[in-house]
Amino acid sequence: MFFSDPRKLRVPSASEALPGRPRPAYTIPERHFVTGNRLCAPFPEGILLARFGMGCFWGAERKFWKLPGVYSTSVGYSAGSTPNPTYREVCSGMTGHNEVVQVAFDPAACSYDTLLSTFWENHDPTQGMQQGNDRGTQYRSGIYIFDAGQRAQAERSRDLYAARIAARGFTAITTEIVDAGPFWAAEAEHQQYLAKNPDGYCGLGGTGVACPL
Repeated sequence: MFFSDPRKLRVPSASEALPGRPRPAYTIPERHFVTGNRLCAPFPEGILLARFGMGCFWGAERKFWKLPGVYSTSVGYSAGSTPNPTYREVCSGMTGHNEVVQVAFDPAACSYDTLLSTFWENHDPTQGMQQGNDRGTQYRSGIYIFDAGQRAQAERSRDLYAARIAARGFTAITTEIVDAGPFWAAEAEHQQYLAKNPDGYCGLGGTGVACPL
């Protein structure tokens, strides 16, 4: 999961991206390995979605499935151009996609602000197209919003956190905040990877600066 090719540090245009395919190249489980709940829609009434990119999605997903009020999590690819990409294609840097975690949550038990705090505190949002030693466009920091309310909360949290980390000497935040767009669930072996492989790789690391929302 370590890349140094400078071509992988620029998101390709839609015309440059790989063509993809009309249908997924694989199947995914119906149930979450940890919670036993549905991995993907349809979800029970009242469950909302949030989506985040914060580096390697293995470690990022674990941060969210542990939160009370989170119904389910899934990892996948988003914010790119290639339909139904594979992990290998995303890692090539030629799909434009980010490795993301999609969170299905009960807003009565887990607020969107709680998810945002978890997002900001568990990665370094100032690193551009990388997280630690993981380099490539699929490791960029991103919040992918589903409505105007989420956008307002995400932007407010970004501005708050930017001020807090600037006071600690960090550079400007590079997190993209864009509409959610399509979500392509990743291959079965990536779903809840660190629950299946407790000693597996996790390159996630935060700034050490809290984000109280």
